Amino acid sequence: MTDQQDSGFIVAPIKTGLETSWLQRLTKGLSKSSKELGEQVTAVLTKKKLDQETLDELETMLIEADLGTAAAGRITARFGAERVGREATELEVKESLAEAILGEIAHREGRFDPLAVKGRPSVVMFIGVNGSGKTTTLGKIAADLKTRGAKVMIAAGDTFRAAAIEQLAVWADRAGAEIISKPAGSDAAALAYEAVMRARAEDVDVLLIDTAGRLQNKQGLMDELAKIVRVLKKIDPAYPHETLLVLDATVGRNALSQIEAFDRIARVTGVVMTKLDGTARGGVLVPVAAASAAPIKLIGVGEGIEDLQPFDARAFARSLVGLPS
Repeated sequence: MTDQQDSGFIVAPIKTGLETSWLQRLTKGLSKSSKELGEQVTAVLTKKKLDQETLDELETMLIEADLGTAAAGRITARFGAERVGREATELEVKESLAEAILGEIAHREGRFDPLAVKGRPSVVMFIGVNGSGKTTTLGKIAADLKTRGAKVMIAAGDTFRAAAIEQLAVWADRAGAEIISKPAGSDAAALAYEAVMRARAEDVDVLLIDTAGRLQNKQGLMDELAKIVRVLKKIDPAYPHETLLVLDATVGRNALSQIEAFDRIARVTGVVMTKLDGTARGGVLVPVAAASAAPIKLIGVGEGIEDLQPFDARAFARSLVGLPS
């Protein structure tokens, strides 16, 4: 690989003009959420002294925006400590609210950089329920890694659905990455083993392993995931170096029930929140951050490769209330 590994979107937000472009896309992607929350906040909290009744209304708004009852209470308390008894403009209210939300999530930022792993290959596994965006997320990461000069291999471990294998093959072709696949119905753990052996033999920089989308309450599928993990760890206890849980923001607080179950089976090292542009309740990222033992590493606000970026807590908090990032 080349020495370009710090120029892509995985390690840090894209810089200069491209950074501005990403922040604009983040703001646009969260527009459904910010419009709903921002308009309510503006209508209730501006141009009058804030009292407890008004703060109670704010807490209700935050709960309705899917920030969760516990986080909503803490955010309201932070906001009230600064603003109660004072009149404020719309900008002042939003600035204070953004800072209060930031207090909930700033410590949940995580770094995703598979090229920083010592030794090769760096092994990354993707898990999550059907429709969460796992395969698309994997494909975007593969494409970005290739632009950074990395040698990438993809393992099509979703052997339950032929369509998933075909979709991943399209991404592999687009990225110029080698793909390892078997017919639908094949043993996913055996495929993972073969992929690691080939990746080692071929001096691959990063091996990306897709897995079947599975509901957290389907024991048979969760057992298969556990088998994949066992097989990888028999090869090297450090494998997989990263296990990314991909969550769909449009399912709202239902995403919370997935975190504990997947972490118990596969030791999640990072969360990816996708489809934030498809929901008016993007605030669900806040309770997800609190519920997960693993940090949030990437977020997605669109279909393009450039629409998957590192999680920036400050930019997210500001965009959520409708402020420029």
